[in-house]
Amino acid sequence: MPKVSIIIRTKNEERWIHACLRLIFEQTYKSYEIVIVDNNSSDKTVEKAKNLGIKKIINIKNYFPGRAINIGIENSECEYIVLLSAHCLPVNNLWLNNLVKAIEENDSYAGVYGRQEPMSFSSVADKRDLTLIFGLDRKIQIKDSFFHNANSIIRKSCWNDNSFDEKVTNIEDRIWADQMLKKGYYILYEPDASVYHYHGINQNNDNQRLNNIVKIIQDKQTNFKSGKLDASNIEIAAIIPIKGKLKKIKDNYLINYTIDSAKKSKYINKIIVSTDDDETAEIISSLGAECPFIRPEKLSNPLINLEKVQEYSLKQLELNGYFPDLVFHLEETFPFRDTEMLDKMITQLLYSGYDSVLAAKPETGCLWTEQKDGKIKRIDQGYIPREFKELSYVGIHGLGVITYSEYIRKGSLLGQNIGLYKIKNLINSFEVREENSFDIASKLLK
Repeated sequence: MPKVSIIIRTKNEERWIHACLRLIFEQTYKSYEIVIVDNNSSDKTVEKAKNLGIKKIINIKNYFPGRAINIGIENSECEYIVLLSAHCLPVNNLWLNNLVKAIEENDSYAGVYGRQEPMSFSSVADKRDLTLIFGLDRKIQIKDSFFHNANSIIRKSCWNDNSFDEKVTNIEDRIWADQMLKKGYYILYEPDASVYHYHGINQNNDNQRLNNIVKIIQDKQTNFKSGKLDASNIEIAAIIPIKGKLKKIKDNYLINYTIDSAKKSKYINKIIVSTDDDETAEIISSLGAECPFIRPEKLSNPLINLEKVQEYSLKQLELNGYFPDLVFHLEETFPFRDTEMLDKMITQLLYSGYDSVLAAKPETGCLWTEQKDGKIKRIDQGYIPREFKELSYVGIHGLGVITYSEYIRKGSLLGQNIGLYKIKNLINSFEVREENSFDIASKLLK
């Protein structure tokens, strides 16, 4: 088993790097080193890589793709070089074994590139392109210089003869492959070394035409599949902000219902309570959650919003070396969440490629807003038959919001691309806050 150097180029890849590295660690082929070449990431890409034990991390400022690869190889120690994009996810645990096995078959192979399959949320253009370009037939290329660095392996000896062009902004991989073919080497395409890749090669075509092509591929091609981020390969933290002393329903703490719902999740790794009260922190520990810090009192000021509280909470976790990929914002005042609600929200976000998913309930009645001058203005479509009326939804962030850490870090609970988790059981949205709501909740809990 010859040792392999895996070169990963990164630039603000924090939402992918955790899953990418975890899938490398799960490979059956264990003889490798990992070298990350990072282009001044401003997010937590580097911290997450370090947190997973990656030692070789090189930073570059003046980025060109060929230059980044060359620097990575210069810092490598192995005869075979695997080039992998940080947002490419190996399809199975034989990916690395199949790359190495393929290039060792014939000394004439300068490089081998693997298959790329779309993600579930890839655009229709990318689904079409990846499915048609990266097919199922293995092929040896004698004249065709197509080569793709997102998922490939090359011989270091070939790179010693011809390094990658450091001046071009694109297709440095195909330029290198063309040079290898001219020297008498071959390029091999190995479909058994496959990764999921969310974006394709050709874009900006007619959308209607692309929809038709992708529909035909999905309907007629039996081997078509799309990748999803696996929730078990990423780190998910539930953060429950609470102010002051704990409240009770009968003899049970109100927050316990929210903690229990998070405990039942298959995917939530840590349950954090962000509190400003020492006594509350002690009780929380006995309920199965963590209180790794006490929030400063100034963040409990009525003028401070929850986004600032969660921004502070995430910062404290990251300062202590814990870097969740996703943060689930939950509030104690909603004790009636369905058992599977949180996991369904997680899978909805990962399957659809949203930045955030927000719990929401449908509203089919009349919607009004009170303006500054005191006048009331109707904001729905008026009195038209329900089947023709656009549905309205009321977002309930306290019931649940799941979002990527990068948005929490910027002081926001929501990213730009938002999905709604539409609750069907309206009891889920019942909030226990006012005095009479505690009486109602205690009766419902019976």
